[in-house]
Amino acid sequence: MFSQYFGQYLLSEKYLTVLQLKKALEYQHSVRLKLGVLAINAGYMNAQQASEVHQMQAKVDKRFGEIAVDLGYIKEEQVDELLCSQSFGHLLLAQALIDKNYMSLERFEGALYEYKKKYNISKQQFDALQRDDVDEIINVYVNLEEDKYGDEIKQYISLFMRNIIRFIDSEVYTNKIIKVEECKTKWVVSQRIKNLINLQTYINAEEEVFVKIASRYAEEELTSVDEMAKDSVGEFLNLNNGLYLVAMSNMGIQLDMEPQSVSFEKTISSTYMLQIELPFGKMELIISHL
Repeated sequence: MFSQYFGQYLLSEKYLTVLQLKKALEYQHSVRLKLGVLAINAGYMNAQQASEVHQMQAKVDKRFGEIAVDLGYIKEEQVDELLCSQSFGHLLLAQALIDKNYMSLERFEGALYEYKKKYNISKQQFDALQRDDVDEIINVYVNLEEDKYGDEIKQYISLFMRNIIRFIDSEVYTNKIIKVEECKTKWVVSQRIKNLINLQTYINAEEEVFVKIASRYAEEELTSVDEMAKDSVGEFLNLNNGLYLVAMSNMGIQLDMEPQSVSFEKTISSTYMLQIELPFGKMELIISHL
């Protein structure tokens, strides 16, 4: 999941073209992660040192870690740690970019530094992002500090994203939430959450994406927005909202919800809108205060 976020950053900052990012994301699944990228990511070495070690490997029959230790750039226990470390998604993406000559180690190091600086990401936060911690990802990208119920809405978004990953697709990306005065929908499922917190929640998508979401959740191939497709997407929203009510109840906030409904080409006023990108298209999570 985090590889999509870092990839979109590289795209937005013009480190890559759309085609290069697409090819790298496809290629990363077959990538063998190399120690140099891991060492830079951990902050144990810089790009110049890693490049020097790579050059030495053309002259000496030794592994990257052995040469780096010999040169005093890294300790043996740090090499062991890196070799046992998790293959983080954004590092697989970085290795794919390097293997395809889309980026150098130096540009990767610089991009990683600028990314952390732009979003003011601490080491603890970055560790969480690398683990695909959805709560931390939403905390970094979604800013609702000015909203009275900003924390509760962010909790809702985090839960929704976890359920998208669990039931629909793990390759998911979203960015900043925006507030709009008016939103025109296509196929949309809605459900009201009420009592102390009053929210109207929506899942909105074009027909093809709506049907795909329904198919993934129902675990059955559907071809049109028929009653089964409507019920499937509606049940997904209902499941998510039911889990949200349980979470809020555990915090001492008792909420209820009304039955879900489906409509076509509806206009919604004064809403938060979060665009979510999936491999098969885009959908929108819409949340409106009541």
